[in-house]
Amino acid sequence: MKYDFSGWATRANLKCSDGRTIMRDAFKQNDGQKVPLVWNHQHDDPNEVLGHALLENREDGVYAYCSLNDTEAGKTAKLLIQHGDISALSIYANQLKQNMSNVVHGNIREVSLVLAGANPGASIQSVIQHGATIEDEAMIYTGEELSIMHSDDPKPPVEKPEKPEKNTDENGETIGDIFNTLDEKQKEVVYALIGEALENNNSEGGDNTMKHNVFDQSEEQNSENVLSHSEMQTIIEDGKRFGSLKESFLQHAEEYGIENIEYLFPEAKSLNTPPDFIKREMGWVQTVMSGVHHTPFSRIKSMFADITADEARARGYMKGKLKKEEVFGLLKRTTTPTTIYKKQKLDRDDVIDITDFDVVAWLKSEMRMMLEEEMARAILIGDGRLPSSDDKINEQNIRPIWKDEELYTIRGIVKGDDSDKAALATEFIDQSVRSMTDYRGSGSPTAYMTAEMLTECLLLKDTNGKRIYSNENEVATAMRVSKIVTVPVMNNQRRKEGSDTYTLQAIIVNLNDYNVGADKGGAINMFDDFDIDYNQQKYLIETRCSGALTKPFSAIVLETKKTA
Repeated sequence: MKYDFSGWATRANLKCSDGRTIMRDAFKQNDGQKVPLVWNHQHDDPNEVLGHALLENREDGVYAYCSLNDTEAGKTAKLLIQHGDISALSIYANQLKQNMSNVVHGNIREVSLVLAGANPGASIQSVIQHGATIEDEAMIYTGEELSIMHSDDPKPPVEKPEKPEKNTDENGETIGDIFNTLDEKQKEVVYALIGEALENNNSEGGDNTMKHNVFDQSEEQNSENVLSHSEMQTIIEDGKRFGSLKESFLQHAEEYGIENIEYLFPEAKSLNTPPDFIKREMGWVQTVMSGVHHTPFSRIKSMFADITADEARARGYMKGKLKKEEVFGLLKRTTTPTTIYKKQKLDRDDVIDITDFDVVAWLKSEMRMMLEEEMARAILIGDGRLPSSDDKINEQNIRPIWKDEELYTIRGIVKGDDSDKAALATEFIDQSVRSMTDYRGSGSPTAYMTAEMLTECLLLKDTNGKRIYSNENEVATAMRVSKIVTVPVMNNQRRKEGSDTYTLQAIIVNLNDYNVGADKGGAINMFDDFDIDYNQQKYLIETRCSGALTKPFSAIVLETKKTA
């Protein structure tokens, strides 16, 4: 049979500009059918019928072999095609069925010659959706070039290479090129306007089709289905009353027949997925946890002989006198383990519904982070809970350095108060240096202190008004410590002895002298379980360990003292 030209009516597996994809064999039922060939989808006017198209379903889509009539319109169309003025096909289809974003079924009713002004690539000129599976009408444009046929060759003609699109502006850009410069939000607004135009056409007794290429509308066509000046003015004025233009649009949407209003005001998009934690500064936690000494057993016994007393000194001997035995005290203590834990739960529905990020991994990271912070706090200063609290970490099992016995912790009193911060900071550094004379710990210790005290030390000036310490390393050198670590949880920590109140300013210690022991299986472990009755996933992280200083005079605590 003789045909004048051929081309792709639609292509399979080609994602359209609105996000939908025409699937393979979506129009399989049209294979071998002959449908009208019309001009620009004017299928309600017999004078616009140019001929017919024979459809062939292929693996890559639907191919059309087109024959033009000998009418004036047919002859004109043929000349335009041969001259390259018209180079694209579009189809009108109904009974569209969609699964998610995939068009899986439809019925081609006509093929149209269209101006090459649509955007390159596939597009579906319809956005009406009625659920997960839809039945809809649409014009589908693939942007493929036509092939002019010069013989009765029954084989599919070889497609011509793409030509530059027509209808370009003075800069050589097509309307399609310009459309593709829009971002996704702007494209959604265009789709919303297309959908609104379709809906308004239906409500006025139309025939449920959009007969014009949306990228090639005349001034008369553009004047239809828009908000009037008075309606727009009403929305703007009511925006002041409603508090926002969005709320005013939403209130007038039904009144003015505005559909798909959500495209104009898309939902806010999260910038931080998963959510960030609002938390204290945690850098000190890893310093503590990595600095302590670890043993694979949790029951720790420390034993020392005190040979500092005069009775332990070596003696001189006089002939004929009795030799005396050396006398010294034996000091010992035992530290046993305790359990520290954190428990969480999630409804299984939430675990399934939250798809933006791995909520379980996010929750477990929070649990681990908070458990380690609690352990580090207990090692330095204790957990701060009342002794009567069921949640308190027993200080006989995890012995806080701040409150440890004087055999292990040296106490230095910083004289002064907050009324003269410069004098207090100067005395703080001086007391650190004095206390180091009694230090018997390992190596050079670290100063764990409040950020406020470090700030006051850095602000110290000489008599000429020049800063004495330019950075915290210089402060550390002045204090005779290796480095300074600020600990937020040490702020405003106080203890009482009789009528005296002591405020903690710093703990100076080499944490290698602090032992954390855990038996096999007692290290940090994560457990999870499912509660069938309540449909909840439950998580538990826990450790069973002990902790204590193991060397006498291995820590220094600097405090200010206030007497009632």
